[in-house]
Amino acid sequence: MFVLTVDQRRSRRDVDRVPDLLDRYRDHGLLRPFDRTAGDEVQAVCEDASTVVSIALELVATPHWSVGIGIGSVELPLPETTRAGRGPAFEAARDAVTRAKSAPASIAVSGPDAAAAEDAETASTLVALLVNRRSDHGREAVALMAGGLSQTDAADRLKISKQAMSQRLSVAGWQVENAGRTLAARLLDAANSTGSRRS
Repeated sequence: MFVLTVDQRRSRRDVDRVPDLLDRYRDHGLLRPFDRTAGDEVQAVCEDASTVVSIALELVATPHWSVGIGIGSVELPLPETTRAGRGPAFEAARDAVTRAKSAPASIAVSGPDAAAAEDAETASTLVALLVNRRSDHGREAVALMAGGLSQTDAADRLKISKQAMSQRLSVAGWQVENAGRTLAARLLDAANSTGSRRS
């Protein structure tokens, strides 16, 4: 099981961004949706590693959030509210979000198998750094592709040639990002499976 603990960065000098986050991820295939736990911190429970990677990378692509991913078991049945949940995955997420606050890409992973969690964290960090270092042109090009457009249609939308579009995507690392997301999800699943065998 995966628990996401997300903490707003520099919240004392910023507006409360938690309500927008709760609304944005209300219908994202989470086992328990994001719930405010204390102050500017939220938690969610998820079974799907790809969903975890997608949400985590979206959040750390902004300067507003530190994301901790906890791996492990949870006490069942899960309570109706996420903040009432208990178990090793919740404890791991607490450790992870604390480390994420000083991590290079504001993301960290903790779980019962430290080496497996570290591998998943490394992959997630590399993808996050790639995404965060894109130019505005690169972000625009990738967003159009993520929206389902072909390279030709995206190029037309941007009023550039197909060759220029291909170059923008290459410089932005679009294909590398897709492979990295798949790797990060695979490593999270592996860490979750390893932890389950140990518990």
